[in-house]
Amino acid sequence: MHATPATPATAEARAPRQRIQRLPVHGVLLLDKPLGLSSNDALQKVKWLLRAEKAGHTGTLDPLATGLLPLCFGAATKFSQVSLDADKAYEATLRLGKTSSTGDAEGQILRERPVALTREQIEAACAAFTGEIDQVPPMHSALKHEGKALYEYARAGQVIERAARRVRIHAIDILDWQHEVLKIAVRCSKGTYIRTLAEDLGEHLGCGAHLSALRRTASGPVQLRDAISLDALAAMSETERESMLRPPDCLLEEWPSLRLDADDTAKFLNGMRRRVSAADAPHVRVYGPQARALLGSASIQAGELIPGRLLSPQEVQSLLSA
Repeated sequence: MHATPATPATAEARAPRQRIQRLPVHGVLLLDKPLGLSSNDALQKVKWLLRAEKAGHTGTLDPLATGLLPLCFGAATKFSQVSLDADKAYEATLRLGKTSSTGDAEGQILRERPVALTREQIEAACAAFTGEIDQVPPMHSALKHEGKALYEYARAGQVIERAARRVRIHAIDILDWQHEVLKIAVRCSKGTYIRTLAEDLGEHLGCGAHLSALRRTASGPVQLRDAISLDALAAMSETERESMLRPPDCLLEEWPSLRLDADDTAKFLNGMRRRVSAADAPHVRVYGPQARALLGSASIQAGELIPGRLLSPQEVQSLLSA
């Protein structure tokens, strides 16, 4: 009995899959996340394109939202919490006169009301929600309850009681208003739900509303104008992709900086406190003698530099060699 020769298709199926060689990539990539993709899916695609060993994103954008998603690689992942805690900026489009089951365009329309507003009324409503306000997180959110995201309960038809949270809306500016469509720019603290803001604004105006589009334009010091699309990144060569990485300290640009000499650098990287002639500060970025030698983060209390998140000597050298 003769064995059947393997066809090209079966031979290819039997061939072991070639493993991608991961690289010690360090830096921040500012991605313009496309519509319909989860933040984690976007992260995994970019991680694959860069062949990066270690990666993380700095705050979830819903699949229906687009815009700035800072992705951290290697040493930069140590500062992802800084971006998570930073103020954010968004451009939001509200559909006035219709409330939906999810608070956005994905849900069923629950109620329709006429829209009869003046610009003065809309401006007054925006002013009423500027400053510190309390928000109840939406059921259709990634917030966890007993280990499960709230949206999982919502999809099962369950409603979980949620406590209100205090957030700060720094500014709401009207970008455009065409009867039933209102476009606003929002600057806010971390943890602000723009979907909830849209619903609350609609109720304040008496006509109801839901969020029909959302685009993040800033996160702390980084801006959407410096971001790259996934398609553009995929079309680049490997060298070009690496050139899109910004140094990890781009997330820390709003902090004061401090530079140490070679002796203090070695001790600081070992976690030792140092005496410095600098004003107290809750957050500082610390550098070694070289121009781009980021060592990590720290705080200053009573003239003492207290180490926070530190890079390893290998990571510092990698950044200097980039």
